[in-house]
Amino acid sequence: MKHRVSNLLNRSSAGTGWAIRRRLKVDGFPVIGAPDAGDTAWMLASAALVLLMTPGLAFFYGGMVRAKNVLNMIMMSVSAMGVVTVLWVLFGFSVAFGDDKGNLIGDPTQYFGLKTVFGGADQGNVLADVETSVPLFGTIPLSVFVAFQLMFAIITVALISGAVADRLKFGSWLVFAALWATIVYFPVAHWVFAFDGYTGEEGGWIANNLKAIDFAGGTAVHINAGAAGLVLAIVLGKRGGWPRTPFRPHNLPFVMLGAGLLWFGWYGFNAGSAVGSTAAAGNTFLTTTIATGTAMLAWLLVEKIRDGKPTSLGAASGIVAGLVAITPSCSSVNALGAVIIGAVAGALCALAVGLKFKFGFDDSLDVVGVHLVGGLAGTLMVGLVAAPESYAGVKGLFYGGGIEQLKLQAVGAGAVLLYSLVATAIIAYALKFTIGLRASEENEAIGLDESEHAETAYDFAAMGGSSALGHATRKEG
Repeated sequence: MKHRVSNLLNRSSAGTGWAIRRRLKVDGFPVIGAPDAGDTAWMLASAALVLLMTPGLAFFYGGMVRAKNVLNMIMMSVSAMGVVTVLWVLFGFSVAFGDDKGNLIGDPTQYFGLKTVFGGADQGNVLADVETSVPLFGTIPLSVFVAFQLMFAIITVALISGAVADRLKFGSWLVFAALWATIVYFPVAHWVFAFDGYTGEEGGWIANNLKAIDFAGGTAVHINAGAAGLVLAIVLGKRGGWPRTPFRPHNLPFVMLGAGLLWFGWYGFNAGSAVGSTAAAGNTFLTTTIATGTAMLAWLLVEKIRDGKPTSLGAASGIVAGLVAITPSCSSVNALGAVIIGAVAGALCALAVGLKFKFGFDDSLDVVGVHLVGGLAGTLMVGLVAAPESYAGVKGLFYGGGIEQLKLQAVGAGAVLLYSLVATAIIAYALKFTIGLRASEENEAIGLDESEHAETAYDFAAMGGSSALGHATRKEG
C-alpha cells in the first residue's frame, strides 16, 4: 500500500492534462489536482463490491448454523452495517485517517461528522480539485475513499460474529460491535492504512515507520477479527453439548452462495485497494483469483486424505481461506507466489480448524482457523515469496531478499494480534459483568431467532397449513 500511494503522488500525464502534488503545511501554496473519472468509477464499484461481502458473509455464516439461529446469525452481520456506519461518520474516519496522535490513533476531531469531506473553506492537509475545490484522495474524491474504507470497517466487525454463533445476546452484540470498532478497529486501521500526507500530515506507524506490507488488510481485518473471535469465544464459553453433539450446517447451498458472493466482492477488497483503475489493480485481481482457486483445491485434498471425501463445506471454506491469505500479499507476489500462498493457506487452515477441539474453545464457525491463521500465513509469507517484479517491488527470502522483510511482517502481525487480544478481552469481560453477554440456556434451547427476534426463518407450520387447506379444498370439490 505504501508503494501505491507514493505512485499516486508522483503520477502525471500530459495527455490528460492532470497532475497531483502533495500539500505540506509549510508550502503556503494551494493544492492542485483533478479527479480521474476512470479511477473514481472503479473505486465506487469497489466500495459496492466490498459492501456486498457483508451480505455474502451473512449467507456464509447463516448456512453453517442450525435452522433455529439462522436469522440471528444474518442479523449480526447486517446490524454491523448500521452500527459501524454511524460511528464512522461521527469519529471513526477521523480516528483511522486523521493526523497521527502518539503513533496510536488519528485526531478524532479532524473529520468529525465528516466535515470538509464534501468540500468547504478549510480542507486541511488533503488534495483538492483545482476547479471545484472538492477534496481528493489521490485521483478520486475524498468522499469515495471514505466510503470505500467504511466497507472495510463493516466487514471486519461482522467477521467476529462467526466465533460466537448460537449463544450471544443480540443487544450485547450491538454494544460489543460499537465498542470494538471504536477501541480496536479504528486505531488499528490507522496503524496500517493511514499514510503520511493524504488525509493527515502524519499517519500510522506500521504503514510509515515499520513499512510492513499489508496491501488490503491481512493484519487490520483478518488477524484483528480472528484474534477478537478467539477471545470472545473463550469468554462466552462453549455451546451446550459442544463438542459431544455435532452441530451440522443446516443449509449448505447458503454456505456456497455466501462463499461465491465473498469471492466476487473480494475483488473490490483487494483490487480496489490499488485506489485506481491501474495495472496494480489488474495484478492484484489476478493473484487473488490464483490463490483462491489453489486454496480451495488444497483444502479439498486435505479432506480427501484425512476424511475420505471432499465436501462442499470444505470447498467454501477453502475459498475463504485463500481470499484471506492473499489479502495482505496480493500486490507483492507473482503468479507462482500466489499459487504457493493459496496452497499453504488451504492446507494449513483445513488443519487449523481442528485446533478448537484440541484446546477446547468453541469457535463456532472457524473464525480463528480461517481468518486468524490465514491472515497470519498470508502476512508472513510476504517475507518469503515477495517477488521483485511485483507491484510492491520487494524481494522476499526466496528471491534473495534475506529475512529483513519477514521480520517486519512478523512485527506488524504480532502487534495487531497482541493489541486485539488484550483490548477485546477488556471489552468482553466488561460487558460480561455489566449487561451480560450470553443468552439464557432456555433461549439457546429455543433458538435465538425466536428468543431474540420473535421470528423463524422457515415457517413450516404455515407451509403445512397451506398444503392441508389445498388438500381439503380439492377433496370437497
